[in-house]
Amino acid sequence: MAAAKTNSLERVLAILDLFSEQHLEWTPEELMSELGYSRPTLYRYLKGLKESGLLMPTRNGSFTLGPRVVEMDFLSRRADPLMIAAKPELARLTAAHPCTALIVRWYGNKMLCVASRSSAPNPASSYPRGRPMPLGRGAIARSIMAFLPKPQQLPLITRNLQDLRAVGLGSSPAEIRECLKQVRRAGFAVAHGEVTPGAVGIAAPVLDGGYPVASLCVTIAGSSVTGAQIDKIAAEVRGSAQAIAAANDVELRDKSRIIRF
Repeated sequence: MAAAKTNSLERVLAILDLFSEQHLEWTPEELMSELGYSRPTLYRYLKGLKESGLLMPTRNGSFTLGPRVVEMDFLSRRADPLMIAAKPELARLTAAHPCTALIVRWYGNKMLCVASRSSAPNPASSYPRGRPMPLGRGAIARSIMAFLPKPQQLPLITRNLQDLRAVGLGSSPAEIRECLKQVRRAGFAVAHGEVTPGAVGIAAPVLDGGYPVASLCVTIAGSSVTGAQIDKIAAEVRGSAQAIAAANDVELRDKSRIIRF
């Protein structure tokens, strides 16, 4: 059962948090069992979420996410400063290489692609826009984890220890932290086939005051690049991530001025 929530907003958000790729629909009975809400309370929340369009009923009496979520996604694409700042860099990288370039946001304990562009003949991606990515595998995860402060980094290492061991980062949290320090010094991470078989991932963090808010990644077929080419692309990705961070900062400052005015 989910942890107790202290106010109405938290309790409503807890309902939305339950929807996932593994559990796309929930019946009222399942929600009451999972969250511990009384029937009158749950139905009051469901009524509000349904009227707002955030949830919609299905024919079998379950609830699933509603059309308001799609509308909000459309607005996010148009308003997100990070996506706006990343657009020219995604275009530049895909023009230079037969690859997929993507920008991945980090929030809470999740990572997900918010924008991508591809020039590869047969692009392969296991994680399209909106699908949460694994934290224990891949260049994107390492590019973010390497720049997290220790109090945030260690719990992530512990929770994802099995995957991090499996990809060869070390057998203990201390060894894994040493590998992440190397990523931090280089300013980018490279992974071979850890997320999508046959693909090389090359990722660099997008930093805000030294804190990773996102990651820029290029994925390219391993058969089409040499070690020297990977090094060259890595330098380009790192430079593009820095450009996105600078442009994102300008965009945020401009919007802040508008709000203050």
